[in-house]
Amino acid sequence: MTSSVTHLWRLLKWGRTLARHGALRGIADDPLTPPSVRKLVWFVSLGVRSPPSPDYAAALVAIGPAAIKLGQALSTRPDLVGDRAAANLSQLQDDLPPAPFAKIKQTVEASFGVPLKSLYTKFDEQPVGAASIAQVHRAVTTDGKDVAVKVLRPGIEEELAKAIETYEWAAAHVERYGGEAERLRPRMVVAHFRQWTARELDLQREAASASELRENMVAEPGYYVPEIDWRRTARRVLTLEWLDGVKLSDREALIEAGQDCHALAEILVRAFLRQAVVDGFFHADLHHGNLFALADGRIAAIDFGIMGRVDRRARIWLAEILYGLITGNYRRVAEIHFEAQYVPGHHNVQEFATALRAAGEPIRGLPVKDISVGRMLESLFAITRDFDMPTQPHLLLLQKSMVMNEGVATALDPDINMWETAEPFLRDWMRSELGPEAYYADRIIEVVRAFKKIPELIDRLDEYYPPAGAAPPSPPLPEIAVIERRAWWGYFLFGLLGTAVGAAVVWFI
Repeated sequence: MTSSVTHLWRLLKWGRTLARHGALRGIADDPLTPPSVRKLVWFVSLGVRSPPSPDYAAALVAIGPAAIKLGQALSTRPDLVGDRAAANLSQLQDDLPPAPFAKIKQTVEASFGVPLKSLYTKFDEQPVGAASIAQVHRAVTTDGKDVAVKVLRPGIEEELAKAIETYEWAAAHVERYGGEAERLRPRMVVAHFRQWTARELDLQREAASASELRENMVAEPGYYVPEIDWRRTARRVLTLEWLDGVKLSDREALIEAGQDCHALAEILVRAFLRQAVVDGFFHADLHHGNLFALADGRIAAIDFGIMGRVDRRARIWLAEILYGLITGNYRRVAEIHFEAQYVPGHHNVQEFATALRAAGEPIRGLPVKDISVGRMLESLFAITRDFDMPTQPHLLLLQKSMVMNEGVATALDPDINMWETAEPFLRDWMRSELGPEAYYADRIIEVVRAFKKIPELIDRLDEYYPPAGAAPPSPPLPEIAVIERRAWWGYFLFGLLGTAVGAAVVWFI
């Protein structure tokens, strides 16, 4: 286990880097910052000249890959870092210098135990993209298919493990302050971050996620997931179909290519709702760089390292919450929050509904371009504080994906109304999931499952209450008072100490 001195040394180096980019100024100036933390920031910043405007993204790039991944996660948590910091962190796109090709080639050959040329007839040495965890090269397989080959950076597992261990150590100490820090649950946030990162480090698991999503999205013909080349995929190498398209971030290029940006935005919204609400399995890293418009008008997604899951009960709650916000049924939205135990029971449902109305009514029915996102987030985070709502780490990926999805959709079509686009989809799904047919189908499934448990319950009863054997019952045993074992050496030391004290008293008298 890493010592506290090592954690402190790492934090000191990182703190100096953050100070050089002005990233600690917000903590020092916040009146809610504990005095001890403010002193620590002052100590770390000694002798450092910081710019007038903080650049959080540049600071995390300078610290390393683990910090970049953490910054991407924090960019979806303005309640933790503030609106300005979240906006700056959203610029993190993993555009880093690539690892040397010799090491990449070594990784590929070690993964499959054969020379590179026996897998690919052509393999571009210069990557098309280099991220914090992996980089992507274009190649042609021995059977003539154009593919993209994703390879983990050498030594990335060890580097991330060290950094995350220090994040856990720091989060545990921050949470000890209680109050707001405890409500935000930084330890749980870092624990989920560790899980997300571990999934990204297994490219064979990423391939499985892409394959599952590809099967699910057959119902959404406007959304395409590339095919996996399983024969050339391992834990550190992923090979998938090469896609030619225009990034959704380049709106001018999309228009020049004759793409319908409004249609693309609607496809994106429907695809996300199908993933999150219908299937409960969704792409959780939908930034511009991972989405392309194909020549036939479909949207293609790549990079399936971060995927999210939501169970059926939570999906029904989510759909009801979104539909309630769309239709203005704030009372039902409030009731769901209490049913899901997102709000502590000592609060009042009606008061919570009123608070939601205050946040929702000013933006309902407006196009996204006319909505003040800062004002909306300020209202929502004030509600979480006023009603003692703890952070729900299992929903962090979903919140992140919703924010990213909205950002990409509105960049495509600034006039799109996200609520109006989502309403027909949610209404139809809720009719099928919450109607009488679905209700009775769920009850039948519950009864069948209960009956299937009966044989197992009988076996467990036999295990805990076995039948009497051939031996006759044992006679009752009388209760005997047993002398407990005493720690005689303790009495001896106590007596010796008493003698010494008595002797001292007599001496001084």
